[in-house]
Amino acid sequence: MTVYFDNAATAPVRDEAAAAAVRAMRDFYGNPSSAHTEGRRASDELATARGDVAAAAGARPSEVFFTSGGTESDNWALFGLARAAASARARGRHMIISSAEHDAVLRPAEYLAARGWEVTALRPDGDGRIPVPEFAAALREDTAIASVMLVNNETGAVNPVAEYAAEIRQRSSPAVLHTDAVQAFCKIPFSLKSLGADLVSVSAHKIGAPRGVGALIVRDGLKLPPFILGGGQESGRRSGTEPLALIAAFAEASRLGAAELRQNAEHARRLREHIVSELASRLPGAVFVGAGDSPYILCASLPGYRGEVLQSALDAEGIRVSRGSACKRGARSHVLEAMRLPAEVIDGAIRLSFSRDNTMEQAEYFIEKLSAIADRLFTRERAVSGRAAK
Repeated sequence: MTVYFDNAATAPVRDEAAAAAVRAMRDFYGNPSSAHTEGRRASDELATARGDVAAAAGARPSEVFFTSGGTESDNWALFGLARAAASARARGRHMIISSAEHDAVLRPAEYLAARGWEVTALRPDGDGRIPVPEFAAALREDTAIASVMLVNNETGAVNPVAEYAAEIRQRSSPAVLHTDAVQAFCKIPFSLKSLGADLVSVSAHKIGAPRGVGALIVRDGLKLPPFILGGGQESGRRSGTEPLALIAAFAEASRLGAAELRQNAEHARRLREHIVSELASRLPGAVFVGAGDSPYILCASLPGYRGEVLQSALDAEGIRVSRGSACKRGARSHVLEAMRLPAEVIDGAIRLSFSRDNTMEQAEYFIEKLSAIADRLFTRERAVSGRAAK
């Protein structure tokens, strides 16, 4: 049996999204910027897709700008806001982020810090969230940017972004609020208005569309400088001929994901709760990181074991899990370190992430195999220790 529990890294492409991409390639092959009939047909299809993504995010079509994915969206948000702040010097050069952000936020923040920005990196609490009082206390008169992710990609912790926005408003702060909602889009309910954020990053390949496309949602009225210059596509903010096939697939996955949001989330929650319950019973030393906010992500640790060994052993049994963010390529989790977890918990951690395609049968298979692997590794370690003692 093959069990794919790494959907937070990338999810399998839905049949409907693949069909939408093929249809766009075959039927809407014109350049959306061209004035002839085929160009206008492609432009109309692009507008429809933009509307579908906007509806799924609770935004206006005019607020959706297509990008190559979540990383570009995050980079554009931070670098664009930094450029805007530089042209309005009274807003200052102070930025708030969390130390548990994806590297697509952390690395741009480091880049800006090396060029004169002061960056305050807030640590998550034991549940993986950034407490509202700590966010509020970090706000200053010169805070120009605040960026805190909505759902953490390693722990599933859901940050109270709407409450951060309220604190900014109550203090009449000039801070512009960005949130990386890549792990939240079409998975937990939100809208641009309900979040109160100014910019929201989303990505296609987490929800069953192909890699290579995403969007930055920019509140109407916010002046954000363009990130890529050229032909003036995306209302002049992100040049480059739009990859209509990818966008059409993204739109279809967004439309279906929004329609299925509650039932898919409940399905993921049942899987997650069953795995937690069974592992807690069979492996009493297991640690489950965070409060389980998002039903789609489970960070589990077996202290005393090595996460990479567990991952490899599970892979040999046909079970695909990760040790954290796929972008980290095996490095130790900065998220779990930021939570100040014990070293043995961090080193023994693996991440499971679910989708609508996962089944209870797969969950049972995972439970059986992980329990057997843990028992086998423990027996082997005890035997090695016994020989060493002699």
